Amino acid sequence: MIITTTNSLQGKEIEEYLGIVSGTTILGANIVRDFLAGITDIVGGRSGAYESKLSEGREIAIEEMTAKAKNLGANAVIGVDLDFETLRDGMMMVVATGTAVKIR
Repeated sequence: MIITTTNSLQGKEIEEYLGIVSGTTILGANIVRDFLAGITDIVGGRSGAYESKLSEGREIAIEEMTAKAKNLGANAVIGVDLDFETLRDGMMMVVATGTAVKIR
């Protein structure tokens, strides 16, 4: 299945728009990871622990969105948008939204 942030696919024709699909995941933070990320923030550099968690959340949300598109009979999802939100108590939410389509 083709997943893209663009609204069209070069060399492909959209035969049918099947509707909006989305995938959501909420991930909890870890006290040890938060502590280590805090140290990284103080001394500078990138927080590998948080980058890994964000990547995991993105993949889960995209997989869920893709599964919903397949259930509609789609072979592509266009116009994909990823949103990341921090919720209270160290929780973070990742949402992937796009339009399920049939292409030829």
